[in-house]
Amino acid sequence: MPFQRASLRQIEERVEADIASNLGLSVLPRRSVTRSHARAQAGAAHGLYGYLAWIAKQAVPITAEAELLESWASVWGMTRKPAAQALGEVEFTGTGAVTIPLGTVLQRSDGVRYTTDADAPLVSGSALATVTAALGGADGNAIAGTKLGLVSPIGGIISEVTVQADAVGLGLSGGTDPETDAQLLARLMQQVQTPPAGGADADWVAWALEVPGVTRAWCKPLWMGAGTVGLTFVLDGDPALVPGSPKVAEMQAHLEDPTRRPVTAVPVAFAPTLKDLDPVIVLNPNTPAVQAAVTAAIEELLLREAAPGATLLISHLREAISTAAGELDHSLTSPTLNVSTLPNELLVLGTPAFS
Repeated sequence: MPFQRASLRQIEERVEADIASNLGLSVLPRRSVTRSHARAQAGAAHGLYGYLAWIAKQAVPITAEAELLESWASVWGMTRKPAAQALGEVEFTGTGAVTIPLGTVLQRSDGVRYTTDADAPLVSGSALATVTAALGGADGNAIAGTKLGLVSPIGGIISEVTVQADAVGLGLSGGTDPETDAQLLARLMQQVQTPPAGGADADWVAWALEVPGVTRAWCKPLWMGAGTVGLTFVLDGDPALVPGSPKVAEMQAHLEDPTRRPVTAVPVAFAPTLKDLDPVIVLNPNTPAVQAAVTAAIEELLLREAAPGATLLISHLREAISTAAGELDHSLTSPTLNVSTLPNELLVLGTPAFS
């Protein structure tokens, strides 16, 4: 039977009863100094019980608070992943033989700033430049077409700058917030429960999760033939979810580090292709609150079970809908069968339809 911590009042009653018994009394006088001493002692004991309860939680990683969780992670050589900075390309326009210098500062309408990573000469009236957000975090992400402005004017250059799309259609991407306690704990538990095994599937996933911003990753053995290992991943903290070209390049470099990859393995990092799940649901009651609960339940299901090359069971989808708060009954019109994905596809929630 687990230990039950006594309440402050219970401790006060015990101490008062002990003192009264030792003095040969049935109860302490109502306004006695002894009663005041008993209550002060009970308060101190209650505080110590609380501290011991806190210590017990820090004694195992699964209940440890942030600072102690980081200490536990350090035992396995892990550290909390910092915020990652968004980066991508922007287009400058202007006239003349002008070069936009390295370190040029741009600002979005909400005050988020970016700096250019290299000199960018104007050619035929335009110049593409790679920029990086000044600070890490998801706030630095921006869709293609977003307008930025020069903080300090440059002669011959129009002050408005446009964010460009990369090879997979993203703008400024890869910006993610620092790793949360839940994410760090999940990574630590994976390391503890599936220790390194010389390049097994779990090892590649663990290495991928070391990259800032990466929240889920999947290993694909023999991806391009013997000796190759495919690694695809997502960034749940980035609204785009899929990694842009710079993040894929960062992952590729991380996996090719000779201190971690087996000497005979050739890693291939790539971004998954998203496949929308557009469920059609007859819902009872069909209210905005229940619709929101069902949507959240499906998203949670996909977060747990969706994976490239995997199959989402229709029974699990129905179960997720049934467990949503407020749902009394439903009929799942579409899909009607299990939903499968190709090895490079990841199932995500598209636009659910309710009636």
